[in-house]
Amino acid sequence: MPNKIPTLDDTLSANINIKWLIQIVVAIVIAVWFYAEINNRIDKLEDQATINNIEIKQNSNFRIMWPRGSLGSLPDDAEQNMRLTYIEKQVEKLEKTVEGLEK
Repeated sequence: MPNKIPTLDDTLSANINIKWLIQIVVAIVIAVWFYAEINNRIDKLEDQATINNIEIKQNSNFRIMWPRGSLGSLPDDAEQNMRLTYIEKQVEKLEKTVEGLEK
């Protein structure tokens, strides 16, 4: 029996069931859609992780620098400090007066 070598010519045809073809196309579309959704979800999570890391770093700097006064003070703090200074001066005057009365 001679070996028949298949050749390609104009009469070559392929029989594909249309039902199977539609199922394959639908499966490919669903796979691509799931891939895009998963990729989008991963991108969002990475962005959120980056934002969280930045906020944590800023919070750490704030936690360290605020008590030291490196970041300044609130206007209310400045007003309170002025009032305390005034009260300290008044107390010093009263102490001097009391000392003068005791002599």
